[in-house]
Amino acid sequence: MVAGAGFPALATAQMSSRQAQQDQEIQSAVKAQLEKKELFRAIKAEVNEGIVTISGEVPLYMDKVNAEKRVRKVKNVDGVRNRVEVSGPGIVDDEVRENLSTKLRYDRAGYGIVFNNLGVDVNNGVVTIAGNVRDYPDRDSALAIVSTTAGVKEVVDEIEVAPVSISDDRLRVRLARAIYGDTSLRKYAMDPQAPIRIIVENGHVELAGMVLNDMDRQLAFMRANVVPGIFSVTNNLSVASELKE
Repeated sequence: MVAGAGFPALATAQMSSRQAQQDQEIQSAVKAQLEKKELFRAIKAEVNEGIVTISGEVPLYMDKVNAEKRVRKVKNVDGVRNRVEVSGPGIVDDEVRENLSTKLRYDRAGYGIVFNNLGVDVNNGVVTIAGNVRDYPDRDSALAIVSTTAGVKEVVDEIEVAPVSISDDRLRVRLARAIYGDTSLRKYAMDPQAPIRIIVENGHVELAGMVLNDMDRQLAFMRANVVPGIFSVTNNLSVASELKE
């Protein structure tokens, strides 16, 4: 037993040596991958047991995301710690929030934007985007807008994507026709941002957005309730005049 006592220690040392060699190979490959794009050439990478830690500065949050994607392409990378900082122009949170809100209101116009309802909150450059969208392309488009907007340092994704449902899709069309087809509500269809948002999930409906007065709010609720096949309607429409007060 004494003669073989050194075998475990030797095996451990050999494994450690192989890991160190592999880490060095990974680091070289990561460096080569990052240097393919001039923007990422200043990013530093350290490797420890297959885990890559990247650090440095980039102008946009999307650049931070893309740098990590490049690292993950490298063979034998087990994980990435992304400590890259976004060092773009300093923009106050209110300005970032207003900019994002405007962009998101018109995002995917012509692709059923009326069926999405998103909101953003900004705290020291950290953007939380939440709400409901009809499908993953709508979600991905919204996240792309946030990620490429100046002043965004980090992104917290709390978007909920509606389950795929032919029945819900049919309800969405019927609801849009019932609400926007009403002569008193037709004015809301003139703007691509579609102030009356129609969220449908498993036959349950939520109306969101903003209308001019309480009469329009109640009328939209009534029109939604007469559409066949609906289980419930929640009226979360806001009234512009009440908010001003």
